[in-house]
Amino acid sequence: MTRGTLVDGRVCLARTDAERAPLVRRLGRIEGQVRGLRAMVEADRHCLDEIQQIRAATAALREVGLLIIDQHVAAGLRLAARDPDREAVMADLLRVLRAAMAEAG
Repeated sequence: MTRGTLVDGRVCLARTDAERAPLVRRLGRIEGQVRGLRAMVEADRHCLDEIQQIRAATAALREVGLLIIDQHVAAGLRLAARDPDREAVMADLLRVLRAAMAEAG
């Protein structure tokens, strides 16, 4: 259960190793995809192959983003339930969600 604290109006997460591990694993796979894409470009592979690799890496990054948002919102809601500065917590959650929505558009 990801914990959060309010620091300067921002919810800061304190992930456990178990919560951090899937993010790190996924990011490692994405690094591999990007290295593969670089090799494809250097080898002048067909553009469709390169675009498919870009789409796969983009989708993987989107999934990492969703996991981060999930952790942030869950920790923020738990924090809002007990922190006297609920409005600051909720403002931060909305700021993060707005940033994520801007990327999705």
